[in-house]
Amino acid sequence: MIATILPGSTNFHTVGYNERKVANGAARLIEMRNFGALGTFGRPTADELTKYLMEYSSRNGRIRKAQFHVAISCKGHEMSEAELLEFTHRYLTEMGYMEPGQPLLVYSHHDTDNTHLHAITSRIAPDGRKIAHSHERRRSQEAIDRILGTDRRQKTDKDIENARQYTFSSFAQFKAIMFSMGYETYRKDGTVFIKYGGKVQREIPLAEIEALYKSGRRDRMRCRKLRSILLKYRDTCTDKEELRKEMKEKFGVDLVFFGRRDRPFGYMVVDHAKKTVIHGARVLSVEELLDFATPEERLDRVEDFIDRLLTLNPKTTQSEIYAKIRRQHAYIKKGVVYFGGTSRPLKPFMAEAIDRNNRIAWVERFRPATEAERDMLCRIFKVSRPDLVTLTAERTGDYNEAVERLREIFADDTVSVKAGMYAAGFTLREQDGTAFAIDFRRHIIVNLTDEGFDTKRLRRKTTSKQMQTPSRTKATHRPFRLTGLKDAGGGSQSEKREWEVGRKDNTDDLDNSQQLKR
Repeated sequence: MIATILPGSTNFHTVGYNERKVANGAARLIEMRNFGALGTFGRPTADELTKYLMEYSSRNGRIRKAQFHVAISCKGHEMSEAELLEFTHRYLTEMGYMEPGQPLLVYSHHDTDNTHLHAITSRIAPDGRKIAHSHERRRSQEAIDRILGTDRRQKTDKDIENARQYTFSSFAQFKAIMFSMGYETYRKDGTVFIKYGGKVQREIPLAEIEALYKSGRRDRMRCRKLRSILLKYRDTCTDKEELRKEMKEKFGVDLVFFGRRDRPFGYMVVDHAKKTVIHGARVLSVEELLDFATPEERLDRVEDFIDRLLTLNPKTTQSEIYAKIRRQHAYIKKGVVYFGGTSRPLKPFMAEAIDRNNRIAWVERFRPATEAERDMLCRIFKVSRPDLVTLTAERTGDYNEAVERLREIFADDTVSVKAGMYAAGFTLREQDGTAFAIDFRRHIIVNLTDEGFDTKRLRRKTTSKQMQTPSRTKATHRPFRLTGLKDAGGGSQSEKREWEVGRKDNTDDLDNSQQLKR
């Protein structure tokens, strides 16, 4: 049983709130007492009820916020409406709001899964004095315990003993367990204080709690399941309170947030099914958890982020984009952006730019030093913007070794130059009368003309001594073969690229509360 005392008001605005609920079919007025002649000749309006309460409360001008508004609810439907109304009368009597002549409105709400009533009256007694309100929260809980016959200290001891059975590794995690049971917990000078209903119920030495710390093994599979469930239900809930309710009712999981109510900085997952506590950041960041946006809005954000990356660096490749958007749990593959189980094609200009940049990245792996080398590679990899390719000022050691190896091949008159190049892993390409030796495996391009090689030997007929082609070494000299490389219009859609990345999403397979509770 829960009694929530809601904020006061100078103008009894809560009457209008409840009457609007009645008009919408979500509530009904089940009791109105001590309102004089109102209601004698028909149903009074919200303005009439409000005006009466304000005139009644004016008998004590020192009280600025005279409205007393309490919501009383039970678990599910364990009480009928009539039983809960009787409980409300007893509660208001205990709190001092049922004296003869005290005006009272009671509304029954039926827009939630549990039976609950809203009671509205004034903090002014019929004789004009202010009804006692000191320590109201503590008195409220004590009143509920008296009505229900609950021994609060005994129940607190039972809940503490239950909390000891959980796996937790810090005071913050123990605090989260107690919070999930309805307790406020804090420590001071080596003592842990456990409060319920505004009153300290138990004091425990901090050392006694610290002795229970266990560094339990983190169940990665459990974390993945929880993450998928949280993402799925986040997309169907409107706020964190609704999400908390869904997780607790369906999966036996409590979400305990830390920080400001409207802007928490973190949270704990109290997994009652497994009797353990998990730091929320290991499951899902608090920013993602509280991102109550539509899937389309999230895809828009990812796409805008990719657009900004391409604006800042026009040569950004797909692998570089993936490394950044993976933090948002999104990825791109074959010109499609994926996020949270939804997907859509990238805008054509983005897909084309990414495909072009992937090709440029392949060209730059060869470290071309001249425009001729660059243009040859751009022709091979179908790069439409050679001007974006960066030229290298210095030659590498691998390049120099390749040149020396080619000189050895050209100096050997007993072997065909072409055959020798092929055996060494080089492919011969020509463009505008210029010959290039390209090692696709080691990413090296050599302009044979610029390096002073006798390119006429490439056209010389094979002699009888050169009929024997030397055998190629196994993996060392295997030439790179281009397969499946498409033009710029659809390159990011080609299959089995080295730069392509992705993942599977099994969210739908995990929407099973019984499976999660096991």
